[in-house]
Amino acid sequence: MDGRLEVTLRPWSDGDLPLLERLMGDPAMTEHLGGPESLEAIRLRHARYCQSSRDEGGTMFVVAVGATHTPAGSIGYWEREWQGQMVWETGWSVLPEFQGQGVATQAAATLIERARTARPCRPMHAFPAVDNGPSNAVCRKAGFGLLGPVDFEYPPGHSMRCNDWAIDLCEGA
Repeated sequence: MDGRLEVTLRPWSDGDLPLLERLMGDPAMTEHLGGPESLEAIRLRHARYCQSSRDEGGTMFVVAVGATHTPAGSIGYWEREWQGQMVWETGWSVLPEFQGQGVATQAAATLIERARTARPCRPMHAFPAVDNGPSNAVCRKAGFGLLGPVDFEYPPGHSMRCNDWAIDLCEGA
């Protein structure tokens, strides 16, 4: 073993609301996402995540670490129209106590392989803020190629400058 935490993904479930409250309700955790969400917005997001785990249009997962499968964050992918084509968009968030340990990179690599085998061949994109060094590093380490900076609306009504990273899921499928 190389000292890294064991990382697994499991589908989002009804009991994961407290994790989402930590991920999306904390100003530090949402610094690059336009700020914390209200409790009502988090509850609505939780319902979407639970539903997405049952749908074919995207899937949200809990990132779990160690032998006890401790919830450490979230990762998922969903359909999005981008520059005239349907792509998979992905995003992740890892709790502070698990950051800097390769957890997000391992989760992203696992997610890519799941999407490659379970979904139609199409590109997957990630859009971290240009000033979000850790998320940009995850993209690079997970095998995404940098296409360049773009203006991106997230959350709705809030424009942010992001890097557009992409990987072709058909390669190696």
